Amino acid sequence: MIDNELKAGKKTLRTVPGGLLLGSTGARLWADYVEAVPGFVGRFDFIHKVNIPLLFRISMNGQSYNMDTARSEWYPSQLRITYADDWLRFEETKFITWDDCAVSCQSWTNRSDQEISLHLEAPSGFAAAGAECLQGGFDIPFYSFDIDACIASSDSQLLNEGMKVAPGESKTFIVALSAGIRSQDPMDTLMDRAAQAIRKYTADVAKASSEQRKAFEAWFDGAPRFKCNDPLLNKTWAYRWFLLRHNLADPRYGLLQHPLFYEGRSHKKGKRPFSKGGWEFSKLINLSVPLHMTDAKWHHDPSASMGALRNMQDAPAENGMYICLTVDERMHSFANYIGWAAYNLFLVHRDTTAILEALPGLKAQVSSWQEVYGNESDSLMTEYRHTRTGKEYQPSYWYFHNYPGDPKDPETYTHVKRVDRTVYHYMNIMGVARLCEMVGDADSAKFFQLAERVKNDVLAKMWDEATAFFYDLHYQTDEKAFVKNIVGFYPAWAGMLDSRHDRLATHLLNPDEFATTCRYPSVSADSPAYAREGGWFGRFVKGRNGCMWNGPTWPYTNAIALDALARESKREDHAYDDEFAKGLREYSFLHFQNRDLSRPCLVEHYNSQTGEPLSDEQEYNHSYYIDLIISHVAGLSLSADRLSLEPLDIGLDYFELDRVKAAGQDIRITYGKPGLSRYPDGIEAGYRLYVNDKLVCKRDRLTSIQTISIP
Repeated sequence: MIDNELKAGKKTLRTVPGGLLLGSTGARLWADYVEAVPGFVGRFDFIHKVNIPLLFRISMNGQSYNMDTARSEWYPSQLRITYADDWLRFEETKFITWDDCAVSCQSWTNRSDQEISLHLEAPSGFAAAGAECLQGGFDIPFYSFDIDACIASSDSQLLNEGMKVAPGESKTFIVALSAGIRSQDPMDTLMDRAAQAIRKYTADVAKASSEQRKAFEAWFDGAPRFKCNDPLLNKTWAYRWFLLRHNLADPRYGLLQHPLFYEGRSHKKGKRPFSKGGWEFSKLINLSVPLHMTDAKWHHDPSASMGALRNMQDAPAENGMYICLTVDERMHSFANYIGWAAYNLFLVHRDTTAILEALPGLKAQVSSWQEVYGNESDSLMTEYRHTRTGKEYQPSYWYFHNYPGDPKDPETYTHVKRVDRTVYHYMNIMGVARLCEMVGDADSAKFFQLAERVKNDVLAKMWDEATAFFYDLHYQTDEKAFVKNIVGFYPAWAGMLDSRHDRLATHLLNPDEFATTCRYPSVSADSPAYAREGGWFGRFVKGRNGCMWNGPTWPYTNAIALDALARESKREDHAYDDEFAKGLREYSFLHFQNRDLSRPCLVEHYNSQTGEPLSDEQEYNHSYYIDLIISHVAGLSLSADRLSLEPLDIGLDYFELDRVKAAGQDIRITYGKPGLSRYPDGIEAGYRLYVNDKLVCKRDRLTSIQTISIP
């Protein structure tokens, strides 16, 4: 069970020490953090960041009782709080359900010699609407929706004269707030939801905990299962599935009518009540959508991956380009590999109708990129704003001005033909070409030819033989910006390389370049502009926790660098399997504070020497990991008509990948290292593939299997 695997004790924000985290999220309602107060006090959001400070609380004798020394236990599905002093003992289980109910089940024991009185307090504007219900709402000044809510209690005394608790007496009750959009969710519906929550969980803390756990766990039944002899990989696998569930959303409003995954639910900077100040991760960010799809395509339910694609298809920019979206606003576009991610999604979930629906928009991406970022001399993509590939302040933009002290001065900034945007472009073209093949679209040949031109220009112009690396180019002269950015490994990730490029991967092995203590920095450690903590020559131009790509380590590109290293190892007769294993373990450790497996936590970026988290946006969903395990550890890959296996040997004694549903097949892969005295149940010696519960091939050791046709 995911709760047992990831139980984490007290889990808080570094920047808000009293802010307890809540793992459960609704389709639209969630908490940035909650305080150790009976009820829901903290910062709460609906669809996007809105910073509601209070949903409801329980006061004692007319005032909020100080419980800041309470003990808390974080679980993915719920938060449990216990507190005791000479006056009382308190226990609470709180969570948010998928249908947007904030539920608090509380038990109070009066340990004093005087009667105490408990009252439910709601925000101003909430009024009684019957014996057991309050109704009200929240006016949101910066989005087109306002929120209506209904608060119900299992004991009407809380809403009226107050609940009396005599000395030595214990009282248990449930309070539930149901939230919806004022213009589309009738108050009767909200009242029914709150009442149903009261009935479902009953006034019993243990019962509420058990019922919520079952409801929360249901989504994970659709996830493949992986286990091996390495507890680090096992726990990271579980946490990565939790990250997807935590960031799953279904706004059903405005420009976001379909489910999707958010890049994060935590607030960056701004936490002022009823304000959306600061950056907001809780929206559709087209840069992170392909990363979500890379992992989430393996879930049995593709609705959120398909939904993100449909949201972008329904609301593109005027030139057809997919863009970032809130429910109210079409925003800018980031570079991304959505075409390639969509192709791989459809390899797993074969849906011809959905492919035909997606193809026009994916073709438009290719055309719009060529129009906006292309040039007349070659097929490379020019990036004009250093923020638009999601890697701001990469030093190559300032290479031609010798890294000035003030990188914000526009006079010292040079446009460059970017490796990452161009490789994304190539991958998007290849994705469209292969999707065209799958449905018999005659445009496939045209897109394959275009992809070949892009590939040839990358290899001819961006590769430097003397240093064995790929570089950004001056946008006018094609002069190389000799900065080894992490994106220099993207051509290997895209499968562009041949024997001429065999030395590229060695840069990932060099401690003076990319094999820093916390691998893999965003720019090589031997760069003059390298700063492991993200400053710019001693200046924090974006603040202490600002996003900088001139040295910190990012999970985003760790995933891609490891993917590239795995592909290079396979291309070079498994020369880098051991190095991939080391890198995968270090990447896995990023998911746990201080490398402590009892403290799951993933943030935006890290000090590339110490591994110190440089940001505080926990449960950050802007990378992939599950696909690395499935594709390179278990070795599974798909094409339109074939299932292939090519694992890397990372030194495991055994593993089992089960409950994979792909291309209409049920797939299970097991491995037992030869010569062990015993194996776990269901695992035998050797490497075995089962399809639809039948053993279809076995080998004595980990090896490539390339001959299995998909019906």
